[in-house]
Parts: sequence; C-alpha cells; structure tokens
Amino acid sequence: MSTNNWTVYLLRCSDNSLYCGISNDVDRRVATHNAGRGAKYTKSRRPVELVATSGEMTRGDALKLEYGIRKLPAHKKIKALQEQATPPKAG
Repeated sequence: MSTNNWTVYLLRCSDNSLYCGISNDVDRRVATHNAGRGAKYTKSRRPVELVATSGEMTRGDALKLEYGIRKLPAHKKIKALQEQATPPKAG
C-alpha cells in the first residue's frame, strides 16, 4: 500500500469563504462536508464546492502544505495549491 495517497483540497463554501483540508479520498470527504458531518467550519456554510486539489503525497507532506495554505490570504490559496498539483501519469 502506497503512503503517497494524501491530497490537500480547497473548498469554496456557500458564503464564498475557502476551507482547506487533507484527505486520502477527496470525493468522500467533500460528500461528508456537504452532509454536515465534515468540519465545524463547513457545517454552517453548506453547500461546499471543490475548487482545487494538490497531487498525491505523504500524510506528513500534506499536513505541511495544508498548514502553509491556511496561512495565505484567500486570493493566493487556489494558485498556491494548483502549483503543487502533479499532472496525471501517462500510461
């Protein structure tokens, strides 16, 4: 089992704010947020929409990137996360 299966994701909430988190199954996690069982922050700001994801990485690297993204002003978060995305592997 690969340990490089963690992704940092960015959600746009219904109040136009951004929420950053990590998951090893982003689709499931977004559904959890939209069901009101995700984070306390997103519970009252539903529905949420996925706006950006990173490439896959280790959990430790994902936590570090999430911490860095959270410290950025909102207008820089999406660009910073997209710069971490890796293109899909050809094959």
